[in-house]
Amino acid sequence: MERDATDELAARVRSAAAARTPLETRGSGSKAFYGRAVHGEPLSLQQHGGIIDYDPQELVLTARCGTPLTEIEAALAASGQHLPFEPPHFGPGATLGGTLACALAGPARAAVGPVRDFVLGIRVLTGEGRVLQFGGRVMKNVAGYDVSRLMVGALGTLGVLLDASLKVLPRPQCELTLTFPMSAREALVRMNDWALLPLPISATCWVEETLYARLQGSAAAVAEAQQQLDGAELAAGTFFWAAIREHTHPFFASAGPLWRLHVAAESALLDAPGRTLIEWNGAQRWFAPADAAEDVHRRCARSGGFANRFRRARANDEVFAPLPEPLMRVHRELKRTFDPHGILNPGRLYADL
Repeated sequence: MERDATDELAARVRSAAAARTPLETRGSGSKAFYGRAVHGEPLSLQQHGGIIDYDPQELVLTARCGTPLTEIEAALAASGQHLPFEPPHFGPGATLGGTLACALAGPARAAVGPVRDFVLGIRVLTGEGRVLQFGGRVMKNVAGYDVSRLMVGALGTLGVLLDASLKVLPRPQCELTLTFPMSAREALVRMNDWALLPLPISATCWVEETLYARLQGSAAAVAEAQQQLDGAELAAGTFFWAAIREHTHPFFASAGPLWRLHVAAESALLDAPGRTLIEWNGAQRWFAPADAAEDVHRRCARSGGFANRFRRARANDEVFAPLPEPLMRVHRELKRTFDPHGILNPGRLYADL
């Protein structure tokens, strides 16, 4: 059932802006661990939910951002469709707004593209309580800045996400997971070789001396690729990829800090002791250092990539990779434009944003 709480949310934000009261926006809180801690009054989006419009023939869905992902995924599944970027839930009640604010994609990211590529339009509430609409419900060329995608990954620091229109896709006809025992270095070579071939590989992952490859597509294409790759079939492939997406795989059970590394797919392994899980053909790597004080930001930057403290950061740690001053100035100007009083999730991205 659709629930529109725009007026109530706008009134709350205007009141907070007048009093300069910081607000912490959240849906279910399933991703509250991500980013720096916010000290503000809670602004819940859970009463602002429901699917506004869904046209399976046009492959477009529009929903309130407080809508649970389970509700959206159930509606899509009934028509044989899905969110192709496979958003992780990380807990019951995960919402569309949290998915877009964090811009987190699952195992299929390397094959289908990032979350922002599927956002057609978005309606937001600025830090002054104004409701703005960007984009629309169709793919088209537009002049100027694509503000809809700017909001994706901003962690709610630029505006309260109200509604969003997304492009969806049909579910694959067939799926199969193959396994290959090998070292991490061998796996990086193999994944990069595969990326140059016309194979229906929708996800790759290396962990615990084993490379996993998921094939998706027509039955004929999957069967041909299976014969060409000649790996061992994993019967529980669906459960394996769900565990990687939701971080329920044993690799993620460590009590220490977890880092998310973004590097060139062919980059060598990080020169630091610890455990590694590799995804996205080598471009995304999860790293659990042996020493909790390890400066992963610096080590990753030296290899041409960047790292974020994904889980279990200490109170005063910088979670996201340091930005060059020119780029930080752009971030500050965007923050001042959309949230001039600095009340929306202050400090969630960086201490002074």
